[in-house]
Amino acid sequence: MPGTHILVLGGTAEARQLAAELGGLPGTRVTTSLAGRVARPRTPVGEVRIGGFGGPEGLAEWLREHRVDVVVDATHPFAATISANAVAAAAATGTALVALRRPGWHARPGDRWHDAASLADAAAQLPALGRRVFLTTGRLGLAAFADLGQLRFLVRSVEAPGPPLPRHTSVILERGPFTVDGERELLRTHRIDVLVTKDSGGPATAAKLTAARELSVPVVVVRRPPAPDGVPTAEDVPGVLALLSRAAADRCP
Repeated sequence: MPGTHILVLGGTAEARQLAAELGGLPGTRVTTSLAGRVARPRTPVGEVRIGGFGGPEGLAEWLREHRVDVVVDATHPFAATISANAVAAAAATGTALVALRRPGWHARPGDRWHDAASLADAAAQLPALGRRVFLTTGRLGLAAFADLGQLRFLVRSVEAPGPPLPRHTSVILERGPFTVDGERELLRTHRIDVLVTKDSGGPATAAKLTAARELSVPVVVVRRPPAPDGVPTAEDVPGVLALLSRAAADRCP
């Protein structure tokens, strides 16, 4: 893909891996865009841009100004807004778009999973499941649980969450990957009755699901928003590289 400028919409481990792979290709320019929600993000190989684009129009203008040939949406599975903006901007500029989406998690024998369509739906299910909640949905969106003053929450996130928070909340600032032994000990130490997680997929934070299964702790799983239609999608970095090769071949006369 010599002479190609690729914009990676990043923030995930797969996006960093992809940037490293693309950065080793002769003549390929790689720019990774990070949303800027984390103060000290893990920096990928290549050029890095931090901050929003200003909606689909702003992203389209950036694609034109920087002569981007291909956009790779390798954002978090729950980053629905930027994914939708990428579709609109790519269509407006005629830029090729592919997506990288790690597979979601699937229940195994012994799991006690409860599906939730949203954070609000997850919050509504909690009073019937237990009093001590391990909340691993990140620091954004915790307002959905703020009215559950009768429950006690253990919140884990990379950075400290802001208000509003539930009345009884303890915060752990940690970044994965996590181990099954560590997650099992955490659940026991804090006497957790129920775990809440988003279906992020991937191995970095999956250990909590194994620990919950072993301890028979119920898990409320917030399901992913639907991915945009019509976007070529791969589940891993090799799959995206194959899509990019095909896109490059299509651009050649």
